[in-house]
Amino acid sequence: MVFGFGKKRKPPAAPADPIAAFDGLIEDLERQAAQVRRSAATLLALKGDLTRDLERYRRVIAEVERRLATADARHDAKAVSVLTRDRSEGEGRLRASEQALAAAEGDSKLLLGAAEGLAGRIAELRAERSSARARLSVGLAVTAALRERVEQFDRVLALDEARDEVERAHALADIYREDAGAGAKGSRIKGRG
Repeated sequence: MVFGFGKKRKPPAAPADPIAAFDGLIEDLERQAAQVRRSAATLLALKGDLTRDLERYRRVIAEVERRLATADARHDAKAVSVLTRDRSEGEGRLRASEQALAAAEGDSKLLLGAAEGLAGRIAELRAERSSARARLSVGLAVTAALRERVEQFDRVLALDEARDEVERAHALADIYREDAGAGAKGSRIKGRG
């Protein structure tokens, strides 16, 4: 087959222990939640860096503005041109940092919400797992008790069959006894004649 087309995928086998299915899903969700928390922490650290960058760019722009005013007051056209370009570049960096900060804040909120949702789902699954474990334990106890009752019932049936067999043996012995007694009377009758 080319590229695996036409191959049938087997569905994953159900675990022998139903509680293992809960454990597997809980472990997967915990790994996913840990990854989401790490990503959120990375974004929070990035937000700190971007906030510091914004403060630095604002200070640089303010300094450039101050120097631009001085250059303008001195009618230094070359300095005004260079400082105007520096201010424009600083404002561009400031806008880019503001956009990056807004994106990081949005993404970090989204990730923190996802982490909270995963934590809630994990808590629900753990509660459901505990309930399932209790129900499974009760079910196994009931099954064991029923199996014991079935075995006890089988023993009672075997005892009844044994009693019936004993009764049949007594009845057969009675028949042979009667036949033997009738045969003995018959031989006495023949002996007299």
